[in-house]
Amino acid sequence: MVHKYKYCTSLINYTRRESRVVNIGDVPLGGDYPIRIQSMTTADTMDTGATAAEAVRIIESGCDYVRITAPSIREAENLKNIKDTLRKKGYRQPLIADIHFTPHAAEAAARIVEKVRINPGNYADRKQFKVMEYTEESYNEELERIYDRFSPLVKVCKEYGTAMRIGTNHGSLSDRILSRYGDTPLGMVESAMEFIRICEVHNYYDIVLSMKSSNPLIMVEAYRLLVNKMDSEGMNYPVHLGVTEAGYGEDGRIKSALGIGTLLEDGIGDTIRVSLTEPPELEAPVARRILKRYIHRTNGKIRQKEITSPVNPFAYRRRQTHRVENIGGKEVPHVIADFHDRTPEYEDFAAVGYHYNPETDKWNINDTAADYVYLGSKELDINLDPGICLIYDYKFWTRLKHKNNSYPLYTLKEYRHCIKSSYRLNFILVNLSGFDVNLIKNLHKSVLVLDGNKSHTMADFRKAVFELVENNIKIPVIIKREYTELDDDDFQLYSAIDIGGLLVDGLGDGIWLAPTSALSNRTGFGILQASRTRISKTEYISCPSCGRTLFNIQETSAGIRKRTNHLKGIKIGIMGCIVNGPGEMADADYGYVGTGVGKISLYRGQKPVKRNIPAEQAVDTLIELIKEDGKWVDPP
Repeated sequence: MVHKYKYCTSLINYTRRESRVVNIGDVPLGGDYPIRIQSMTTADTMDTGATAAEAVRIIESGCDYVRITAPSIREAENLKNIKDTLRKKGYRQPLIADIHFTPHAAEAAARIVEKVRINPGNYADRKQFKVMEYTEESYNEELERIYDRFSPLVKVCKEYGTAMRIGTNHGSLSDRILSRYGDTPLGMVESAMEFIRICEVHNYYDIVLSMKSSNPLIMVEAYRLLVNKMDSEGMNYPVHLGVTEAGYGEDGRIKSALGIGTLLEDGIGDTIRVSLTEPPELEAPVARRILKRYIHRTNGKIRQKEITSPVNPFAYRRRQTHRVENIGGKEVPHVIADFHDRTPEYEDFAAVGYHYNPETDKWNINDTAADYVYLGSKELDINLDPGICLIYDYKFWTRLKHKNNSYPLYTLKEYRHCIKSSYRLNFILVNLSGFDVNLIKNLHKSVLVLDGNKSHTMADFRKAVFELVENNIKIPVIIKREYTELDDDDFQLYSAIDIGGLLVDGLGDGIWLAPTSALSNRTGFGILQASRTRISKTEYISCPSCGRTLFNIQETSAGIRKRTNHLKGIKIGIMGCIVNGPGEMADADYGYVGTGVGKISLYRGQKPVKRNIPAEQAVDTLIELIKEDGKWVDPP
């Protein structure tokens, strides 16, 4: 059982996973080398000047590697001109050729650049979005065919000292893999393992692996399963981390930090890319902020006794808890606002989703309104909507004349010695430094608020909740984090890592971020959205663009968002080319995919329903499609 669930060196002591060193030009990867950062150009690869200029901006933003698409032999051969231009300018950072469907382009590129990236799902395998039936014999025949098509690239890479990334994407698994493993993290891993075994037959080991998905839960599960599988077969290849098609702005940053950071916390990851639908030079600064957390982490220092996981880290399942009022059980995780440090005014409540209209004397509550508001021992000078739920310090709560929708917060000692408690809901605050599972038993009508603020607190939270699981204690848990002396960017990224890393394992029933502001409230709901545990707004799966993109994806994404961002719960994929769509928008409800210059195809799920629409009509047609399905609502 221990090995079955083992995917990292330690669940509680930060230790970076040991991986072999892969030489990529002058910038080695893996081993004890720093975690590397990379991004990808968006210019047409045949435009040498534009691509080289963009590569310079990417390098100067902090990237160690630059990836460039090579969809055909022409682009692959032009990589030499791009490389020569960069070398003449004094830039020696390794270049990576991104290949999908064209083995000959990969072989040409491998003779020029320091690394090639291939996707097993569409490099030599078949992807026709058809349900295929394979016998054992026909399945093995396909493996032999793949061996014949893939081996020439392996031999070229070995001859030229070129590294290779075998990058599996969740949305582009082949029909053959889907027939045996389904659309699963296991299928992603097995797809890569087939190609690794071919490499090893040829004694080629300069391999980097990735398991990307636009869904962070699937991405995390796949990487964990990959490491588990490599360990069981004596492999130690380095891994590249990324949430593909993470999107734009805060949503893209939160989603990327949640997926990448969850794995980095457990020491998994040798290189990362933050995939944003923004200019590529804006990706590296976000990646650097994420990696900053791990520069001074102590590698290998034993802080406390090792534990094993009582939950399956390869398949999401939310921890079973008793429902208390509207927290726990099958209720979605809640967000708690914290105003204990000030007496909140109307604008403070507006910042967390409660808007007061003085003309009508009514409160309007939006979809991202905090579920509870903690006031400490503050008296309010304003009249609230009676539906707003408030939390007070225990002693202050006992003095309230009217306790409707008001609940007490106790320390554990206060609760055990209290005279009064709520018959509906009580919050028990416990700091991780004093956590003792034996003191948590037999708490009735209560929710546990776990509080911790160390640099490696995610692991400490996890250990505490694991103890609850092992002791069959089903009290709901709110995760409380207070961040001080952080700017807004670090606040969003770090909270997404610390709390998101727990939610992907189903270990939380709510978020309490302090100090509270409009930013912290948006971040809380953004973390729940990214972890797919609570959907409160439209979900966009948009690619970061590359040289294959057939329209201005940043402008188009902004236009689609402007007209659809009120459609709570709908997922829309925005893909620049047929390589990324429909495959990479695997779980989107609708897809907007570039299929030619000025032409767009629209998808319902993974099925095309409108082909080659003029771009200027495509957004209107998308909205008509949503209306046809009865999912459209007019914006407020």
